[in-house]
Amino acid sequence: MRLFLKDQRPLLLFYLLQMILVPVLYYLSGESRPLSIILYGMALSAAVLLVYLVYRYIQHHKLYSRLAQPAAAPGELPAPLDDAPLPEAVGELLQVTHRHYQEQLQSHISRMDQHIIFINRWVHQMKTPLSVIQLTLQELDDEAAGSIQEELERLRKGLEMVIYTSRLERFEDDFQVQSLPLRRIISEAVAENRRLFIRRGIKVDIRVDESLTVYSDAKWLMFMLTQILVNAVNYTSGSGKTVAVTAQAMGKDIQLDITDQGIGISSEDLKRVFNPYFTGERGRQYHESTGMGLYLVREICSRLGHKVGLESKPGEGTTVRIIFNGTGLQ
Repeated sequence: MRLFLKDQRPLLLFYLLQMILVPVLYYLSGESRPLSIILYGMALSAAVLLVYLVYRYIQHHKLYSRLAQPAAAPGELPAPLDDAPLPEAVGELLQVTHRHYQEQLQSHISRMDQHIIFINRWVHQMKTPLSVIQLTLQELDDEAAGSIQEELERLRKGLEMVIYTSRLERFEDDFQVQSLPLRRIISEAVAENRRLFIRRGIKVDIRVDESLTVYSDAKWLMFMLTQILVNAVNYTSGSGKTVAVTAQAMGKDIQLDITDQGIGISSEDLKRVFNPYFTGERGRQYHESTGMGLYLVREICSRLGHKVGLESKPGEGTTVRIIFNGTGLQ
């Protein structure tokens, strides 16, 4: 009704102006008319206008209702909007636009699916030469092998990030939430990256009670922990430092903190560290930074119903905090 009145406001204003002009015209022309006759004529005209407005509202009721509440479900086909000429024309326009939108959407989805398939195949093909290089390393001396091994691990991490990024678009089809022992998952993530820790001379202090369990997906959680641990190592200069992993129950939730003794993050960069491709002032000092690790962690946490935050001070290290919802997915 409110939208209808707004639409008819010009008509009402012109009608009011016309009703004022009639007695003014009588007065200026010198023709005397009784006030009762003038008011009767104005009332009769107002009644005719009211009948027209009621008829117009009934005729276009569905159109005004749809326009007043446009937040329909995405991709929903517009319902018929009465048989009057204007609603019928608007309905046809909406249906044509909807069909065009659906065609464009399906084309985009098809191209995206093809791109994801290509990426996945390409990543799996790249694993074969990496495995061959890994076998070849056994025939080299320790110094040369160590350097090549480090580059191989970078390649594997890069390929892993590529394939997990592509899988985000189909996340709903690729996860399974279950109760997981948190300490075991953390230990597996540390063991998977033990060569990196050993090479950089960094220790890991896991202080997580074995009784703590969280609701999450094992594969995606392992990927998140790996991203955070690798960041902690890459942004820690010098050997003999420690990455501390702690967890505690917060009511029904579990809070996991991963704290490093690295270079930290400047205050102006803290609000943007979860943005894709953002490396920041510190990241530009380390060419290994892609700006995608924390972005992927945030996206995965969002889809799994977890919360992620970060605290850091330049020169004092960084703490990445993940809060697991006690009831699984939110």
